[in-house]
This record gives sequence, structure tokens and C-alpha cells, in this order.
Amino acid sequence: MANFSFEIVEHLGTLSTSANGWTKELNRVSYNGAEPKFDIRAWNEDHSRMTKGVTLSTEEFEALRDLLK
Repeated sequence: MANFSFEIVEHLGTLSTSANGWTKELNRVSYNGAEPKFDIRAWNEDHSRMTKGVTLSTEEFEALRDLLK
């Protein structure tokens, strides 16, 4: 299996917290050393495990932001 690495570069906010302690968050995350992307997904308490989520480039994030306005 290939190595997989990630780094939460910037925590932008917590959207919700489930009963089991996992939090759905908006972060900027760098995967495998690449440029950070906007990322929405759930994380466990120490950010060592994550669920499936959505990653967005800056352009995609700005388009989503404009749609929500």
C-alpha cells in the first residue's frame, strides 16, 4: 500500500459534533505534501482518523461560497 500523509494546515471551524465525539470540520488540508485544499469531513478527537469527505480547490470553494450567499 502506498504511503498516505496529511497535515491540517488551518482549522477554519467546526460544523457539528456527533454523540461519539467526532467533529465535522472545515479545514485546509495538505495531502501527501500537495498544496492545501479546503476540506469538509468528520475527524476523531485527536485528528488521527477521518471519514470520507469533500475536498475543494480555492476556485471551487469560492464558487460554493458565492452560491451560498
